[in-house]
Amino acid sequence: MRKIIHCDCDSFYASIEMRDNPDLRDKPIAVGGRPDQRGVVATCNYAARAYGVRSAMPMSTALRNCADLVVVSTNMSKYKEESARVQAIFRQYTDLVEPLSLDEAFLDVSDSSIANGSATLIAKEIRDRVRAEIGITISAGIANNKFLAKIASDWNKPDGQMTVEPAEVAAFISVLPVEKIFGVGSVTAKKMHNMGLSTCADLQGLSILELTQHFGKFGARLFDLCRGQDDRPVSPYRQRKSVSTERTYAVDLANPTACSDEIEYLFADLQKRVTRANCQNLIKSRTLKLRFDDFSVTTVSRAGIELDMGCYRQLLDEAWQRKGLPIRLLGLGVQLKTEPRSDKGGLQFGLFSET
Repeated sequence: MRKIIHCDCDSFYASIEMRDNPDLRDKPIAVGGRPDQRGVVATCNYAARAYGVRSAMPMSTALRNCADLVVVSTNMSKYKEESARVQAIFRQYTDLVEPLSLDEAFLDVSDSSIANGSATLIAKEIRDRVRAEIGITISAGIANNKFLAKIASDWNKPDGQMTVEPAEVAAFISVLPVEKIFGVGSVTAKKMHNMGLSTCADLQGLSILELTQHFGKFGARLFDLCRGQDDRPVSPYRQRKSVSTERTYAVDLANPTACSDEIEYLFADLQKRVTRANCQNLIKSRTLKLRFDDFSVTTVSRAGIELDMGCYRQLLDEAWQRKGLPIRLLGLGVQLKTEPRSDKGGLQFGLFSET
């Protein structure tokens, strides 16, 4: 029986900014890009959320929702430094730590003798230490698998925790909305609702064959998740799947010709990121992403192992032809193999993706 904790910092970027500037603590704030440069909200505090502000929202929209919103520019170097301090606390309780991003991670404390082996008490101790040593709050979910622990960590936010005991799993999962299932997005949720499926109990009424017929390969996974079953281990070492870079423009780019300088800038940045990730020998395809001025997004890719400017220019022309509209965002990336090529040997990836 595993003992898994999912730790999730509360409004991480915003919390760091409020910690460093006490004048911000009682104000709605959003961390992200400038509204006059089409910036988006990276995160916001709970005071801002009360006005409908949310992550990934255009900052201009956030300001319309909340006229008193304080916009704070992102400071990634500071957030990475504070994340490392939080992660260091985690590793004092177990070596099995799987970071998901700068502000959240899974911990497997099954073999820990700290706090008499109680995962609930370990989570409480971690939260107390993060508050005292880092100056921010963190929420936690405790369960016998990663799926349930992640759901539980969101239950009593902010600055709370929840434990789902093994004997409580059946009752807990039966009333869980389908939207809470990992991998169920808005399109799949709508399809489920149209089928009369609103909770995990509803999904449990379908056989694995029926779920597969309706939801493809994901159906088999749904069969387990809707019963609260998840056998994925906590993996301290994860391989990077992609590297990318993108930019949103204050003024739309009319066509591929107008993108000439920008694609060169992004290509140079992508080269630096690939070099820093030490994954030059794992490239399997090149990808390009466009967001048009109507906010629609298109992505194109082409197989290949080399970073090639000519390839990206061809992808740009191909992507733009799909709508022929002015370009709001341009992004370049590479998809990576999960195994290194034999001529270069093995690679150890860092804990944090840079996608």
